[in-house]
Amino acid sequence: MAISREEVEHVAFLARLGLTEEETTRLQEQLSTILDYMRTINEVDTSEIPPTAQVIPLRNVMRPDEPRPSLPVEQILANAPDREDNHFRVPPVLD
Repeated sequence: MAISREEVEHVAFLARLGLTEEETTRLQEQLSTILDYMRTINEVDTSEIPPTAQVIPLRNVMRPDEPRPSLPVEQILANAPDREDNHFRVPPVLD
């Protein structure tokens, strides 16, 4: 199933892409190849394969959020270039 040059130009217009003649030709070839692969996949019997949204199992890779004591304030502010009481002092972001 080949995609026409006009279809490539239409999709480029919808996507607000300014394509050169060379890019349009290259995309026409590449998209036609992709559609050929899709046609081949459509010919394969997939009736026994369950639908999947994820090909690898999902799992949470983060550690459990458990409360623990924080570092002492003096240790945290030890290398602060500027501080005010127990806080970091930073330049104003908005004037």
